[in-house]
Amino acid sequence: MKLLTASQRKYLRSQAHHLEPVVLIGKQGLTDGTIKAVNKVLEARELIKIKFREFKDEKKLISKDIAASTDCHIVGMIGHTLILYRQNPDQNLRQFTLPG
Repeated sequence: MKLLTASQRKYLRSQAHHLEPVVLIGKQGLTDGTIKAVNKVLEARELIKIKFREFKDEKKLISKDIAASTDCHIVGMIGHTLILYRQNPDQNLRQFTLPG
C-alpha cells in the first residue's frame, strides 16, 4: 500500500467534506463487527467517515488499529471524526482520481 502525499490527503479531505459518518464507535468500542462494517463500506465507497461517540481519548490508537486491520489510509481526523480511504483495486470501479 503506497503512502498518500500531502496533496492527495488534502484532495481526499475536500471530497469527504460533504460525507456523513457511516460507522459509529460507541460503547462496544472496536469489535470484529465494526471492522467488518468498515471493510464492507470501504469496498463500496472508497472514502468514508467514522464518528467516535465513545473512546474519544483513545481515538488515535483506535484509528491506527482500524487502518491496520482494513488495509486503508488515514486521510485525517477532524474533531471526533476519522476519514479513511482505500482505493478500489478494480480501475473501472474507482470513484476518485488522486492528484500527482
